[in-house]
Amino acid sequence: MQVTETLSQGLKREYDIFLPASDLAAKLNSQLAEMRSKAQIKGFRPGKVPLEHLRRIYGKSVMADVVQTAINTANKQIVDDNKLRLAREPRVNLPEDQSTIEAALEARGDLSFKIALEVLPTFEIGDFSELELERLTADVEDSEIATAIDRLADGRRTFADRGEGAKAENGDRVTIDFDGKIDGVAFEGGDGRDIPVLIGSNTFIPGFEEQLVGAAAGERRVITATFPEAYAAPALAGKTAEFDVTVKTVEAPEALEIDDAFAAGLGMESLDKLKEFVRDRMAADYAKFSRDKIKRQLLDKLDTLYTFELPEGLVNQEFDGIWAQVTQEQQSSGKSFADENTTEEAARADYRRIAERRVRLGLLLAEVGARAAVRIEDDEISQAVIARARQFPGQEKQVWDFYRNNQQALAELRAPIYEEKVVDHILGLAKVTERKVPREELIKPLEDELPAAKAAEPVTAAAADQPAETADQPAETVAAAPAGQPAD
Repeated sequence: MQVTETLSQGLKREYDIFLPASDLAAKLNSQLAEMRSKAQIKGFRPGKVPLEHLRRIYGKSVMADVVQTAINTANKQIVDDNKLRLAREPRVNLPEDQSTIEAALEARGDLSFKIALEVLPTFEIGDFSELELERLTADVEDSEIATAIDRLADGRRTFADRGEGAKAENGDRVTIDFDGKIDGVAFEGGDGRDIPVLIGSNTFIPGFEEQLVGAAAGERRVITATFPEAYAAPALAGKTAEFDVTVKTVEAPEALEIDDAFAAGLGMESLDKLKEFVRDRMAADYAKFSRDKIKRQLLDKLDTLYTFELPEGLVNQEFDGIWAQVTQEQQSSGKSFADENTTEEAARADYRRIAERRVRLGLLLAEVGARAAVRIEDDEISQAVIARARQFPGQEKQVWDFYRNNQQALAELRAPIYEEKVVDHILGLAKVTERKVPREELIKPLEDELPAAKAAEPVTAAAADQPAETADQPAETVAAAPAGQPAD
């Protein structure tokens, strides 16, 4: 087998592979000879089947295995001899001429094919000790705990009929029948019977509940309300509807004492224990918000600090995934690029930029993790599988077996764990200061640069526990090395 490099440009490499017919014939005969000792063919004693007879029966299928083995061998030889770190699986281009393929499969002709691949870029990591970051934190106030417990109480509150002629007030629960129309035409989902409505809960479209204030049981009203522009059903978004409403009952909330007995109804020993539980849960939520914000801040800074050539194949793969999601969302919502005040060309450029960011950060985190020898312990994977199984009550064993028998799925659990550990490693080296902020600032959602940023959230690396030197394919990730993809 002869291997000749024909292209070395940037991260791209191409090689010509030549297998003479004599080598193909020798490998074929060797395989057939091994088969001969085991073959059981009617009319021949074991081990006595003529090679030519085996060649006529099995020649092409055996040669197909020979060619595949040659391709695998060529791939390995190229990587080993040149000490390459592949960005993704090599692309093999066999001859387009079918007669050439047929001749090779019959060992009558030589076989030439091409292997094209991309390698991972090399870049300097630098010193993270000069990286300055700010961690936002917030205290859990007693008033917030009280508000949270009040919401729990609202969910358990009982209601009593207000009596004949009583008018509904804010906070009351009314039971209604309604029939909705848009431009005089009934629409799907626009009618309901015996529907309870808690006035002031904002569970119906804006303006609907407010128009029930002052209504009495037995009263009929026409309510006009407009569906939000971002309503889930595209056909109704932004449309104004008229609802013929019949009020059937009006009920007032009954007093509910928030005390130890109330806490006991929620499975707590006392009201103090309930408050402690709520405080801990809110503190955990605040910690997550804090973590998300400093991680985003870190990734934004890394994105501006590091610039290096990216494997085109990985960027294309990432872009294709994002674009497929964008297209799917447009089809389901019925919206176009014009509705978003952009064009397809401009959107493609923006999403391409997101794909490049993800690839860049994925490769960077992979390299950082590899050099820091970040590893994932077996118990961390087990805990991730258990957490996943708990999301499917009654199917825990099936979920456990699925991940135990599916390495790709297991890798999708492993990689985000790896990513978080790499982020922790960098944060441990950086200069991190803390700043207390109001709750509202801490929990404010992260702003995405583009609507597609949500669609471009990380798909983690399948090779999360492999050293960068040996990981040779990225699976669904941007990096062939250990790290997963960072959040955009």
